Amino acid sequence: MKLIKTPRAMRSISMSVVALLSASQLGTVNAQEKSSEDLEEITVVAKTSAYSVIKTDTPILETARSISIETEQDLLNMGALELADAYTYSAGVTGETFGFATRGDYVRVRGLDVPQYQDSLQSLFGNFNNTRPEVYTLEQVEILKGPASVLYGQGSPGGIVNVVSKLPVNHEKNEIVASFGSHDYQQLGVDLGGAIDQAGHWLYRFVGLKRETDTQVDYISDDALVIAPSLTYAPSEDTQITVLLNYQDSKADPGAQFLPVVGTLLPAQNGQFIDSDFFAGEPGFNNYDGKTESITLLADHQINDVWGMQLTARHTEGERDYEQAWVSFSFSADRFVRNADGSLYEGGSVPRSFYQSAATSEQDAIDLRFRASFDTGAVEHQLMMGAQLQDVTTDDDFTYLYGIGYDFTTGGPDATVGDTFWINVFDPSYGAVPPQSVFDANLVDGQEVNIKDLGLYINDQMTLGALHLNLGLRIDDTENRVGTSLQEDDATSIAAGLLYQFENGLSPYISYAESFEPIVGIDAVTGASFKPQEGEQVEAGIKYELPGSVGLITMAYFDIEQSNLLTSTPIGQTQIGGIDTVKGWELEAKFRFSEFSLEANISDLETETDAGFQFPSVPESQASAWLGYGQYRETGFRAGLGARYVGESFGGADTIETPSYTLLDAMIGFKMENWMFQLNARNLADEEYQATCLIRGDCFQGERRTIVGTARYNF
Repeated sequence: MKLIKTPRAMRSISMSVVALLSASQLGTVNAQEKSSEDLEEITVVAKTSAYSVIKTDTPILETARSISIETEQDLLNMGALELADAYTYSAGVTGETFGFATRGDYVRVRGLDVPQYQDSLQSLFGNFNNTRPEVYTLEQVEILKGPASVLYGQGSPGGIVNVVSKLPVNHEKNEIVASFGSHDYQQLGVDLGGAIDQAGHWLYRFVGLKRETDTQVDYISDDALVIAPSLTYAPSEDTQITVLLNYQDSKADPGAQFLPVVGTLLPAQNGQFIDSDFFAGEPGFNNYDGKTESITLLADHQINDVWGMQLTARHTEGERDYEQAWVSFSFSADRFVRNADGSLYEGGSVPRSFYQSAATSEQDAIDLRFRASFDTGAVEHQLMMGAQLQDVTTDDDFTYLYGIGYDFTTGGPDATVGDTFWINVFDPSYGAVPPQSVFDANLVDGQEVNIKDLGLYINDQMTLGALHLNLGLRIDDTENRVGTSLQEDDATSIAAGLLYQFENGLSPYISYAESFEPIVGIDAVTGASFKPQEGEQVEAGIKYELPGSVGLITMAYFDIEQSNLLTSTPIGQTQIGGIDTVKGWELEAKFRFSEFSLEANISDLETETDAGFQFPSVPESQASAWLGYGQYRETGFRAGLGARYVGESFGGADTIETPSYTLLDAMIGFKMENWMFQLNARNLADEEYQATCLIRGDCFQGERRTIVGTARYNF
């Protein structure tokens, strides 16, 4: 039997969970002696909706899958400034995979990259061709763990993340929010909404945001403008139609500097380390500017007592101009150029690569589903049948000038350009950028990529007393066109889950799910088109709701296999053999009792690539906890303290190890009538750490301390 070693931070969090569980149970007993005026029953389980990650409003307690949800209030309490922050308090989720980042929200679920959805439609495609969602515009963040192809078609066996937009509500909601903080952070947000007419048939909401800020890295900004109006027409209780417009304009610079292992993870030969604010690019050249425009239609109609219909549709256009200079890849553990005696060239000068890209994306998607609620004898059915069509086109024209002035034979400056465009990582100076004519001469006119996916699916949630059985089936046809080359694939995905709810609050469950993801290309050995990668997961767990609905604990064990992987050969890539595996367990617990609340998460992953290595940038163990006081009451003092432990990880082989780290977060605030004031600090102790280092030779700095104060006025 293998003994699982848990770090001290994880053991402490585990003991805290047990202690609070005991206290909550004792409090429930004592509460029976009090009147309802002395103790208010509070439900801590977040709810899903028809546009949620599971496309239904089935309660989480009746779902035989692991689902993590962070509500708008949770994000506010924990001071999430960007979407990546929202994932750092979830079990089995790596929320800041590449540390400080402005190019995207890199999240891995159960060790695997996962697609991002918004309001149950996919929102990101490929890389660097649109903007990322702003936290202030979201109602909640949801993570479905494990394969989800039975609901969404092609995707990762790790799962999906779904963010839920703020939409019109039938009560008046008006607020203005101003935030100021570290690195000259300035953000102004407005959230206005309510009923237009007295009958409440027309509802509106307007969410807007303007931000200007520097960051922890010199010369890098992360400015944004968001305008998101929405309108709902509800002629009756049976019909709702909502239109949501979203315009985002970001003016930023790439945050990742791709710093060498030597000087970050390891000291340089002179004993120096690269400063965390070091900028490897060029002021005036580097930029990461993007725009996204979208229109989303959400419709819900109850046809009769049995049947209802839901529709989600979206058209999105995105673009991104991306220019960056970074320390050149050498695909080795040491990217410094050395002299013959082992010293650093010019005391730390390294070659740089220069990159220019103009990328676009365009999406049309529609998901039409019918639902039916009916009984067959003693069995209750919640049936869902749907059809989903998605058409996405991406394009990217780019220039990649790798290692200008680097001589691959001597390992030093070449005789033509020399070290003109190099940079000293300890004492940088700027001003050297290749002429635009050089970029133009090396421009790659990227091929347009078009992906079409048509999926038909059916899902039935059956209930017999305390027994819940879920069965799902989906058939997909996909087309991937790259330039003039067309590849067609089809796949059938299934999922099944069984859960039993005991009267004492315990709900054990077991489930099975599959995924598929097309791979475009030709097998160099067989000459056939690549088959889609396939994934399957078996998950078993138990959910426990405390008496009085004051707490929920979920523990799960899972086993994932991903097959049809690519293997490199001397003549190209082939698809013979190769399996990636992920095994592990997760514990998530949320409690809210009286003035206190606690969220605790622990996970342990055992990952292995087909080459026998641990997944790159994926820690084996993680733990987090957030203890809050007064965060959910109407007025008065509130506070919170959080801890995040991320275990050591490897960079693709067992030779590059990134050490573990523990970070502290904190919040204090006060709410009175229409005003709320709050101060949040992330990485309170200003811990300097590497988020991950890769075998190819680069490291990614973790996020340094950020302190942001917020004033919120409701009217």
